[in-house]
Amino acid sequence: MTFSGTNDFIVEFDINGPDVKECFRLYEDGRYKTTKELPIIKTRHPNLVYGVIKGKKSWGLWVQEWSNGINEWSFKKEEIINEFIGNKIEIPESFMTEFENCIQRGRIKRIEKEIERLRGIGIAG
Repeated sequence: MTFSGTNDFIVEFDINGPDVKECFRLYEDGRYKTTKELPIIKTRHPNLVYGVIKGKKSWGLWVQEWSNGINEWSFKKEEIINEFIGNKIEIPESFMTEFENCIQRGRIKRIEKEIERLRGIGIAG
């Protein structure tokens, strides 16, 4: 997965910069979201940092799309999971938790919208 829908960071090589693990932690902590311009991430490992961040962002985008499809009954979660299994890709537990949580949030939103719809037509109180 390499598509995240955005190009919102630049990664540059810096021999004295942090390693990939530290850069990712800083990114997740919001360090690079404080500027109005594209943030420049300086690191000793620019290709790895770019790949890790882009992969994480791609996962986030696809999780949202899959969750929407599941909550609209377009397909089942098992269909998505089976694609990964069929391609011998193991999904980390933290990613699965994120996927489950996104599905659950979508279900709650769908129920809330339905309740509002029913209230609008005088059926729900």
